[in-house]
Amino acid sequence: MNAFDADFHIHVGRALGKPVKIAAGASLTLDNLLHHAAYVKGLDVVTVIDGVCDNVLVEVERLVSDGLLTPVAGGGLLFEDRLLVLLGAEVELSGPLGGAAHFGCWFPDVERAKDFNQWLKTVQKNTQLSSQRAYTDATALAAQTHERDGLFIVHHAFTPFKGMLGNCVRRVGDFLDIHEVDALELGLSSDSAMADRLSELSELTFVTNSDAHGVNNIAREYNRVRMQDLNFTEVASALHRKAGRGIEANFGLHPQQGKYYRTRCRVCDELVAENEACRCATDKHHVYGVKDRLDDISDLVEPSHPSHRPPYIHHVPLRDIPGVGPSAYRKLLEAYGTELAIARTADESTLVDVVGDRVGCVIARALRGEFTWEAGGAGTYGKIIF
Repeated sequence: MNAFDADFHIHVGRALGKPVKIAAGASLTLDNLLHHAAYVKGLDVVTVIDGVCDNVLVEVERLVSDGLLTPVAGGGLLFEDRLLVLLGAEVELSGPLGGAAHFGCWFPDVERAKDFNQWLKTVQKNTQLSSQRAYTDATALAAQTHERDGLFIVHHAFTPFKGMLGNCVRRVGDFLDIHEVDALELGLSSDSAMADRLSELSELTFVTNSDAHGVNNIAREYNRVRMQDLNFTEVASALHRKAGRGIEANFGLHPQQGKYYRTRCRVCDELVAENEACRCATDKHHVYGVKDRLDDISDLVEPSHPSHRPPYIHHVPLRDIPGVGPSAYRKLLEAYGTELAIARTADESTLVDVVGDRVGCVIARALRGEFTWEAGGAGTYGKIIF
């Protein structure tokens, strides 16, 4: 078996010069996404989660025609002989009791992605844009995905906006049959220790993905996947833990860095404890934090990790480390090649040689986890405190 690094949730900002993911940066084109993922981040697998959108599909077919994307036996597309590319869709559904949730649908080839796009046109108003509301239910969406040999993923499960367990229901079974789910994405403000306080999730594979809206955020969370080869069939086997395949490790942000970790007031910016008021003396502007939500809905006091659960490795993205400005970042990439290579191989002595004593020591401390957090919430990311 081989180990591959995968980020299964990356958006596209624009395609054919037109918006795709409204909240994503204009520089996050398909070409930039693929180049940055392969040559700057050092990933082996990506899911272009807007790959089923109309204009992105046109660009995908252009890259296939130009020979830059090559269909792979077993499914998927290979970018410049080094990066496996899966095509996906992020679809929004109304919750059964209110709210809305996002789901990921991944497909093994262009033909089935295009066929799914045609079905989406029957339940969505605008298939040029990402993350649009589909006027169907989760059972039908999962069925349409699986009919095309795709994979059906719960996206950012616990977030207060568009997270199934954070925004809609207290149990997966209140939204759909849990056996229809191929994997559950934890999201930036949670980790395995938090999620494994929900006993119903014990059989599910957890994935950690960037949900990147800009090239710099690609691989801020990623997965180390144990597979034989780079193709869609191997990815599916890894999610289902078949024949020795599986997720070997989840790499993710410290939950405190996530922008929805704690309940916070959007007006006075105060963190809010349960049953307490902020300075505004109202809960009208409070955004429910992931930690507080899980404290509410969990049926276990302590996490119970199933035997198949891999380690969750907390890390800090390189650009988020204090002192790593454009010059230091450039020197680091020149020395190590990619961001993931830095995380895997850098030690303090070599870091100091590359960027000097002060910045090198700070990066080394960050890689060792020697810091605390000012917790994030209500859309504001947490801050590192040394």
